[in-house]
Amino acid sequence: MTDPVRAIAIVTAAGSAERFGGRKLLADVAGQPLLDRTINSLLEGGASEVIVVVGKDARAALERDVNAMNDARVRPVENHDPSRGMFSSIQEGVRTASGDVLLVLPGDMPYVRAETVRAVIAEWTNKRGIVSPRYKGKRGHPVALPIAFRDEIVATPSSSNLHEVIKKHLDQRVDLDVDDPGVGRDVDRPEDLASA
Repeated sequence: MTDPVRAIAIVTAAGSAERFGGRKLLADVAGQPLLDRTINSLLEGGASEVIVVVGKDARAALERDVNAMNDARVRPVENHDPSRGMFSSIQEGVRTASGDVLLVLPGDMPYVRAETVRAVIAEWTNKRGIVSPRYKGKRGHPVALPIAFRDEIVATPSSSNLHEVIKKHLDQRVDLDVDDPGVGRDVDRPEDLASA
C-alpha cells in the first residue's frame, strides 16, 4: 500500500485589504470569519498541513478570531514585508513547506469547495504535474505544484508572480474542469461577499 500524498497548502493572508477597507479576512461569511472558511475547505479537502502566511501586525488578531488558526494542522508563518506583494507571501510559505505537493490558495477565496481541493489533490497524485482547477474555461485556485518547485519559487524575484514560474513548465500543466465557481471567486471589496 502506498503512503497517502502529503499536500501542503500555502494560504496568503498578509495583504493590507485596502480595497476592502481593512479586516477582510475576519469578515463574516455564512456565520464564520472568511479566513476560517478558506482554511477549512483545505483541511476538509485533504490538505495535511495549512501554512497561513500572515503579516506581523495582523497575526495576533487572526490567531484570536479565526478558529482554524488553532488547529494543530495549521501553522502561521510571518511575511516580514508584505508590501512586496502576494508572491513574497507564497515564497515565505513555500520556504518552510515539506511534503509531496504544494497547494496555493489566496486567503480571500472562501468559496472554494472541499471536494474541489480533494479533486485537485487526486489529479496531482495521478499526473504529478501542475494542476489548475478550471471552471467554465477559466483557471482558478488552488493550484497544485510539485514540491520539487520549492527552490525555484524561493529563488524567483519577489516582484514576480507564480504564473512566471508556471510558464517555465507548461509541458507539465494540467487543467482540471470542476463545477465550482468558487475557484475563481475572491473577495476584494465588501460587495464581493454578496451571494453569487
